[in-house]
Amino acid sequence: MDLLSRINKNFQDSISTKQLAAELLAEPISRGAQIITQCFLNGGKALSCGNGGSAGDAQHFSSEMLNRFEMERPGLPAIALTTDSSTVTSIANDYDYNLIFSKQVTALGQAGDILLAISTSGNSDNVNRAIDAAHEREMTVIALSGKSGGDMSSRLSLNDVEIRVPSESTARIQEVHLLCIHCICDLVDHQLLGG
Repeated sequence: MDLLSRINKNFQDSISTKQLAAELLAEPISRGAQIITQCFLNGGKALSCGNGGSAGDAQHFSSEMLNRFEMERPGLPAIALTTDSSTVTSIANDYDYNLIFSKQVTALGQAGDILLAISTSGNSDNVNRAIDAAHEREMTVIALSGKSGGDMSSRLSLNDVEIRVPSESTARIQEVHLLCIHCICDLVDHQLLGG
């Protein structure tokens, strides 16, 4: 297969995955956005976490909330738990890498806050431990996953929202995760500001 054909195949695979995801994920995306909006209206905050590309997505989400998405508005309280290198490395060094997010959730999270937990496989132990810590703090979890949902799916409560991308490809899952995040940002802005 020549390079142009491979490029076209990647685009077509991405389009197909997004079309299937649109049918399956519209309702959980809407529920997640409503929960996040209500959290902000109640004076709560959103924490986010993930590894690798999912860490980038966690940071992308918090930047869209803290700064703005597409509409001018005051900043909204969101913290990516991936960005404080001193905290992350001290926890990993002094305790265990699998505790880098859960210790932060325990310290920063409060009842009524949200955790946006991102894992393409659903099997990231440090993200899953953050989910457990969020539940201990009486927080709601919005989970972005893919594949079978992994261990993450079994940790979610009835009040949580799972947005599981219908794909086995990490690249396709990450592409849809970013679109889901943009949908959530758009819906939060729409609910808070109208228009």
